Amino acid sequence: MLATLIRLLGDFDLAEEARQEAFAAALEQWPARGLPSNPRAWLVEVGRNKAIDQIRRQALLRSKFPQLALEAEEPAAAPAEVEEDDAAFGDDRLRLIFTCCHPALNIEAQVALTLRAVCGLSTEAVARAFLVGEETMAQSLVRAKKKIREAGIPYETPPPQLLDERIGGVLAAVYLVFNEGYAVTSGAALIRAELCLEAIRLGRLLDALLPRRAAIQGLLALMLLHDARRRSRVSAEGDVVLLEDQDHSLWDWPQIDEGLALVERALRAGGSVSPYAVQAAIAALHAQAPRRGTTDWPQIAGLYEVLLRLQPSPMVELNRAVAVSMVDGPARALDLVDALAARGGIDDHHLLFAVRAKLLQDLDRRAEALEAYRAALQAARLEPERRLLARRIAEFDP
Repeated sequence: MLATLIRLLGDFDLAEEARQEAFAAALEQWPARGLPSNPRAWLVEVGRNKAIDQIRRQALLRSKFPQLALEAEEPAAAPAEVEEDDAAFGDDRLRLIFTCCHPALNIEAQVALTLRAVCGLSTEAVARAFLVGEETMAQSLVRAKKKIREAGIPYETPPPQLLDERIGGVLAAVYLVFNEGYAVTSGAALIRAELCLEAIRLGRLLDALLPRRAAIQGLLALMLLHDARRRSRVSAEGDVVLLEDQDHSLWDWPQIDEGLALVERALRAGGSVSPYAVQAAIAALHAQAPRRGTTDWPQIAGLYEVLLRLQPSPMVELNRAVAVSMVDGPARALDLVDALAARGGIDDHHLLFAVRAKLLQDLDRRAEALEAYRAALQAARLEPERRLLARRIAEFDP
């Protein structure tokens, strides 16, 4: 509904108000008159008419919305007579995603606007995801909508020649939504399941509306495979449960099977390999390990090499070092971690300290390991991770 109203009205705020007005009208009229044949189309049409009435009352119709003025002069169809099919609504949702993720907006604004407009999260929930106050987030959303309006950003799916260029931003925004749910930045809880599920829903929507695209299939597979382990990642007390200690009976095996099938399709799609597909392949190897009884660490290390060439980043290097430790031993991995720390970028990140601490512990360099664990604890912001690190420190002799 919101996506279609934004297309018809050309304004985010006006569309949101119109949607609420339509809901109010439905609550009043449907109990007495019965459900219309197409409730969604009825709501859209009523919302559109309510918005036009509002513009008329403000005496701004002809000056600010000339096209709406022309449309308003035509006889409006009765709500029950308006028909919209699922394909049209699907196209409107896709347009809304691409509008929210336009490259003219910075990535933070893209993600925030996607959470608010596409996922339907409240401003308060979006603010929590970004660890800012509700008023601050409200102002950010207002600025993003204003930029869309003033810059004349088109409410459309990009033409084919621009689609590949734009889909990257859309997928990046969806993945950031998922990551904020899968590994919350800070606070008392490790996971925000509603954000994971919203990101997966968007991934499914993109896959349905833009089928057979390796990057979309790879991202959807990656999210499904990670989310399938959600119930096993946190103990009843809210503590972190590491992958090697997780109860595999809690894993969502049908979801894993779906993710594995998507990985296969993404890797066989031809053309350039998507970084999301490579990450999904790594997640697939972890998911398949219980069935084979062992994790294929050499293949995982090789996939991280591929990922580093496709999408170099300090966190990919850190994860590669962990895989290398399982193949070539902790000494080789420690060299990689120390080189990474020397280059900077994540030298103050708690995960770098934690990985280094574990490698030092495996090398029986206990004093250095304890120092690294303490540094990790000082840098960590998420309470479940802090408790895990505190337990690691407590395991050392006084």
